[in-house]
Amino acid sequence: MNPGIIFLLILVGAPLLELYVLIEVGSEIGALPTILISVFTAVLGASLVRIQGVSVLLRVQKTLARGEVPALEMLEGAFLMMAGIMLLFPGFITDAIGFLLLVPPLRRKFILAVIKRSGTMGPGPGGPSAPAETEVRRIRVIEGEYRHEDD
Repeated sequence: MNPGIIFLLILVGAPLLELYVLIEVGSEIGALPTILISVFTAVLGASLVRIQGVSVLLRVQKTLARGEVPALEMLEGAFLMMAGIMLLFPGFITDAIGFLLLVPPLRRKFILAVIKRSGTMGPGPGGPSAPAETEVRRIRVIEGEYRHEDD
């Protein structure tokens, strides 16, 4: 199926599905409790994203201090940002997806699935078209000097 059509279906279908679920929940428990739950999940989600974001930032700093590329940590930060955005949208489906992205083991599984599905993780040893590893490799750089000696 064409990626543009899939994007359009998601763009139109997701809000309609969210609206349907909000109406159904509102008819079962009432409008005020539905609104309060939606606001509560946004506030709770924002605080959890902030806490986990600080944790990821500290891991990025430690990785950089070791002289390594913090690729996995940067992707975790991007997924945390997506979780925060989803939790701020009103709706129970986006809240559920956002809270799933806040669980670190699930978030790492999503990240590895995206890396595997995308096929590449930027230019690597084999160039831009080389297949990606399922794990992000850490490369250790050893600095030094050398000189050519004649035989």
